[in-house]
Parts: sequence; structure tokens; C-alpha cells
Amino acid sequence: MTGHAAVVDGEGVAKERVEALLRAVPPRDRETRPESLARAERQRRRWATQVVVTDELAHRACADRGLKPPAELSPAQVLAVAGSDVADLGSIVAAALAHSPAARVLLDRLEHEQDVPEAAVRDYYERNRDRFLTPEALRRGADPFGGAAREDFLPYEDVRAGIGRELRRAAGRRAFFDWLDQARAGVVYAHGYEHPGDPSHPDHEHRH
Repeated sequence: MTGHAAVVDGEGVAKERVEALLRAVPPRDRETRPESLARAERQRRRWATQVVVTDELAHRACADRGLKPPAELSPAQVLAVAGSDVADLGSIVAAALAHSPAARVLLDRLEHEQDVPEAAVRDYYERNRDRFLTPEALRRGADPFGGAAREDFLPYEDVRAGIGRELRRAAGRRAFFDWLDQARAGVVYAHGYEHPGDPSHPDHEHRH
């Protein structure tokens, strides 16, 4: 696969796309020993390949769904990834969503496709009472699971829409992960561009 980092449905993904991303994103860990630096760079290339491949797959998924992503952004956009997003999504998916307008459009569509039943919203409200104490009850230190009065809680109707959005967002992210797992199952990678967690290469690690 000379010139290609990966092949998606018979079409090559240029190594230059991976290199452009690497040039825009500085190393996260500053290694000093030559062998550690070499290993870190190999893994960084594999990480960048996953971000680029996710972008390519998202473009194809958007085309299949009749969605039109906005214009491409600079690879440097991955620098805007928030630490909380990395914790929730993993560095590859968080970076792909920051880097790829197509991935964001696809995620947005998947979120809108999720059906959150009223029963699920009500169940969340009942099981997470500590999240719905009034400001006054919080200042007083009311115990949401014992001793708090009915008026210590925000009314269900006041928080129902917010809970629904939160549950729909979570369901959309799960759908995105499921889509990505299936979509990249058939991707063929060039040597040195495999997934960072692929156990077939000696540097593999499961830090996503």
C-alpha cells in the first residue's frame, strides 16, 4: 500500500493526511530516551491514522444518509479537544469529532434518531434524586435519600426536558460507537499504521 495508510472499501487513505495531522498536533508525552521516543512516535502515527480513518468513514456514512458536512477544518482543530471529552469518549473519538465535521454531523443525526421513552426519563429522575435538589436544599445540606421533603426537589416537569436531552445525547454517543466499530471492521491498514491497541504489533496499548 505504497502511499496509503489504510484502505477503506477498496480506496486508499493517503499517508499525507496522517502526516498533516501529526504536524498539527504536538506529542502529548515528551520522551527523552531514543527508544521511548521512537515507540511514542509509532503510536502517535497509529493514533492519527485512526482519527483520519474515522473522518473518512464518517464522510461515507454522511453520503449514504444524504447529509452534507460543512467545509473541512485545519488538522490543528484537534488541539481544541477538551479533557472532559477525552475522558468520556477516549482520545481517538474525541479528536475525530473535533477534527472531522463529517463525524460531528453524523453524531448529531444519530442523537436525533434516538427515542427516549417517557418512562426512561422518569426513572432517571427517581433514581438520581441527588441531582435535583433545589439550591435552598443544597445549602441546607438536605439528604436526598432520606429526610428531604418533597419541596426540596426540583419539580419533574421543570427538569424533564433536560433529562431527555442528556439521555438522548448518551444514546447517540453509544450509537456512534456502535457505528464506528462496525464501519472500521473492514479497514485494512498499512504496516506501521495499525490501531494503537492492535495486539499484533509490539507497541500496542489500550489507551484510546
